[in-house]
Order: sequence, then structure tokens, then C-alpha cells
Amino acid sequence: MNKDIQITTEQLRQAVHSDMEKLLDEVTGAVNTAPDGSVISGSEEAVRDAMARFRRLVYERAIQLRSEAAEAAFSPSPQRQDQPMEE
Repeated sequence: MNKDIQITTEQLRQAVHSDMEKLLDEVTGAVNTAPDGSVISGSEEAVRDAMARFRRLVYERAIQLRSEAAEAAFSPSPQRQDQPMEE
């Protein structure tokens, strides 16, 4: 992939905004529903799993955005005049 084709932080932020809100809801829910006296052990696994899903999703979206930017920047060679267009 061409290094000149890049995405911005804002593009990625917009692409994952709703997923980030969902992550925050999951973390808040896990911490708030953990048993008294066991907040860490009662929420740690759920938070870790939510963070792992979000990390994977952010990385996938970043790659997808960059791939789409590369496709948009691709300029196919012009069709030769003596060659019929494919249908």
C-alpha cells in the first residue's frame, strides 16, 4: 500500500465513535455490577474482554479506512480507443 495514502485520527474517531460509547457502557456496567469488596476480581475479566474486542475492531476499521482511501486514489489506466469496452 502506498505510504502517501493515509487516514486521519478524526476519520478513525468517527468510524469507531459508537463502538467506543458501547465499550464505555460495558466497562461501566462491569464495574458497577461487581460485588462489593471484589470490584477488581468481579469486573476484570469482562473489562478485559470488552477492551480486546474494541482493540480488534479499531485496528480492523483503521485498515479498512486506509484500504478504501487507497482504492479511491487509484486511477485506472484509460481505455484504448481501438479496444472495445468490456461489459
